[in-house]
Amino acid sequence: MHAVRTDEVRVVTDPRTQLRQALGRNPGDAMAWVMLAEHELDAGDAQAGETASRRALQLRPGHPEALARLGRAQWMQGKREDAVASLGAAARAAPRHPGIAVWLAHALEDVGDAEGALEAYTHAYTLAPREPQLAAYLLNWRRRLCDWRDLDTLSRQVREAVARAQASVEPFAFLSEDASAAEQRRCASLRAAVIAQAVRPLPPAPPKDVAATVRAGFLSNGFGAHPTGLLTVALFEAMYRRGGIELHLFALNRDDDSPIRRRLQAAADTVHDVAMQPHAQVAASIRRAGIDVLFDLRGWGGGGTPEVLAMRPAPVQVNWLAYPGTSAAPWIDYVLADRYVLPESMLADFSETVAWLPRCFQPSDVTRELPPAPSRSECGLPERGVVFCCFNNSYKLNPRSVARALEVLRAVPGSVLWLLSGPGRADQRLRDFAARRGLDPARLVFMRKQPHADYLARLRHADLFLDTDPYNAHTTASDALWAGCPVLTRPGATFAARVAGSLNHHLGMDSMNAADDAAFIARATALGNDPQALAALRAELAARRADSGLFDMDGFAVDFAAMTIAMARRQRKGEAPALLQGPAR
Repeated sequence: MHAVRTDEVRVVTDPRTQLRQALGRNPGDAMAWVMLAEHELDAGDAQAGETASRRALQLRPGHPEALARLGRAQWMQGKREDAVASLGAAARAAPRHPGIAVWLAHALEDVGDAEGALEAYTHAYTLAPREPQLAAYLLNWRRRLCDWRDLDTLSRQVREAVARAQASVEPFAFLSEDASAAEQRRCASLRAAVIAQAVRPLPPAPPKDVAATVRAGFLSNGFGAHPTGLLTVALFEAMYRRGGIELHLFALNRDDDSPIRRRLQAAADTVHDVAMQPHAQVAASIRRAGIDVLFDLRGWGGGGTPEVLAMRPAPVQVNWLAYPGTSAAPWIDYVLADRYVLPESMLADFSETVAWLPRCFQPSDVTRELPPAPSRSECGLPERGVVFCCFNNSYKLNPRSVARALEVLRAVPGSVLWLLSGPGRADQRLRDFAARRGLDPARLVFMRKQPHADYLARLRHADLFLDTDPYNAHTTASDALWAGCPVLTRPGATFAARVAGSLNHHLGMDSMNAADDAAFIARATALGNDPQALAALRAELAARRADSGLFDMDGFAVDFAAMTIAMARRQRKGEAPALLQGPAR
């Protein structure tokens, strides 16, 4: 029996209660309505935030602070064009307000006005150039647009601010910086501290019998046609077939009616629709479902709700899959990893206790089909020549990784580099970068984002995937390997820099993990100039894909269930989290 359920419960926090009481006595206080809107939005209640903003605007028409909160509420509800209109009006009314400029930039991102967003972020930073949080926003967006002006200066400002605890910048964006795992932990801890100060945890969950069935919960905004859904669906299906634990998915995203969402609904005991609900309501739903082990599938990634996890709705909470680093959050007990992606040498840089799977920590959809490839000309590729590719998102590209790939092109005559098209003028900036290095910009070919099946079909034309660092290919590496395209990577010293290396390692292809940039270039060049060696490598990949266990989701389900049960039983026996390790395979 599979159910889709919407849970509702009303929970209030003290600041909102106090403001509502004050407004009951003095409903004409416009700024109190603005403050209430702010608190409602911070609590994740976008509808209440919109209502309070509109009451403020009735009293003070055109007030920029009220307009800004209205725009933020509209943004949270997915009313993107309305948000741009409200925030644009707020910015015009308060042109020297950097915070409003930043929110306008966020909204412009979401409606696809990438260059407009860049202008707004730049304006905010110009107004307050010593504010590291604004530097971090500008740095992140310049990376996305491959606008590498002043990149080192901005990065240095952000890293120094983290070192001095001067700002709680977004940990996910910080993963793209050439920072150590220790710096990443410090960045995440600053963000966690801000949330911890604003959130009140729930009382402890009632104890359970040690032998009772374990209920596993999974919280994500990616339960649909999204990388998280694509990675997890086959694993959930295997776990559901196997039985032994209950699977509960808590979907922060609305049902997109995609085939992946339908498969997820069929592979879970219950899918809880908690989209657009206040944080306290989501936490109450998790607690009411009696979840023993809650896996956070967003972490500090976009669209996550760390506030929900901070309320401690489950007795055991786990960082897994979507955020490749430490949460540095006191409300997360374990991180689920493997010994390659998180070796013992990195333990001190993780706040969580590590649970090591005996296989690569990243699952994959082994049911996805590989449709026939379109012609090379339909893909914009030349009829002949080696096709190197890198379909990582544009924020993972950087001058060093791209320059390294261009050196490979220079050494392999007739080759091209196939990239995922980026936002705004990112493609043209990359072509200009190539031209400045004396390479024909036409040797860079760009692919617009495609439906997943069409994307996999196009991957058949790719000969070798050239990875980036310090932020590796993750889902894109798995896709490439599944489609038969070998992945060359240079593993680094952080979780995010070791994911592609872990995939290769567990595939039994450690030879594709280069020691340094020189080895990376030499390996790619040798393969590009030796068709027989490249063909042999692809044949090896095809064989390893079938027998290595990397794509064995039935085996993954066994290991995952055993680890989940071990976590739950330790907690039920009153034992603290401890290093866990699955049996060697």
